[in-house]
Amino acid sequence: MSAPDLNLLLTLDVLLSEGSVAGAARRLRLSPSAMSRALARLRQATGDPLLVRAGRGLVPTPRALALREQVSQLVQDAQAALRPEQAPDLRRVNRTFTLRTRQGFVENFALELIARVSEQAPGVRLCFVDKADKDSAALREGSVDLETAVVDERTRPELRTQALFRDRLIGVVRPGHPLSQIEVSAADYAMGAHIGVSLHDLDHGPMDQALGALGLSREIITSVPGFSAALGLARSSDLIASVPERYTTRLRTGMHSFALPFALPGFTIAMLWHPRMDADPVHRWLRGCMREVCADQYARKKPGGQ
Repeated sequence: MSAPDLNLLLTLDVLLSEGSVAGAARRLRLSPSAMSRALARLRQATGDPLLVRAGRGLVPTPRALALREQVSQLVQDAQAALRPEQAPDLRRVNRTFTLRTRQGFVENFALELIARVSEQAPGVRLCFVDKADKDSAALREGSVDLETAVVDERTRPELRTQALFRDRLIGVVRPGHPLSQIEVSAADYAMGAHIGVSLHDLDHGPMDQALGALGLSREIITSVPGFSAALGLARSSDLIASVPERYTTRLRTGMHSFALPFALPGFTIAMLWHPRMDADPVHRWLRGCMREVCADQYARKKPGGQ
């Protein structure tokens, strides 16, 4: 059995609405003969005459009357499916989004993000999961909706990316630490006892290369899996933590921070998502919330910001 020609649904809808071959032809911008041929195909497909002559006009058969509402709804649904999605009523949306982030993002940005999302879309929930590596398979599989990352040559090219902010590494020590009392030199920094952070995209390699170029090296006493743990150790010891500045703003409250006394390139923190979510209006709105929250925090950290 051959598949039906779905284009005939629109023709049937207009014919049943107009009750006239000539009127339907005008609406669809077809010639009367072309419309007559379309009616013949409809009769063959349905096994019913659909419209029969009564005097000078046409009247629908019982089958046509039974089909009228169903066909009209099918055409409306098809037209709705093929037009760009309208902006959703966020207050009626009920969805859960999973965000995969490194240590520090939740502590530093999640409160503002949750508040902004809850205010505009009270039915949207955010689920944060830890990002243990750079493998973005979860984005492709759909178990993660959005993630944050340092954009570099290892970022998979099929993913969509958008920058959130620029960042740099800084040194952090407890209040009263000897380095908090002086203008730190490269030698001062290298002589201290350090905490390593075991991340593939922000490891200590570039830092040690920069020190090596100056004929210096540092001793890493211990390594931890993330910035929260590094700053927790530094807060209650003489160990030095080296962490991203903007990424850890809240985590460093009450501690002494200083610019690293040697040149290191900055890096970009971005959000990543799979292309299939690109046009989803609620996902697009969430990405906007992420950008705004990160921009607002940057504005507060600028000179003169509160």
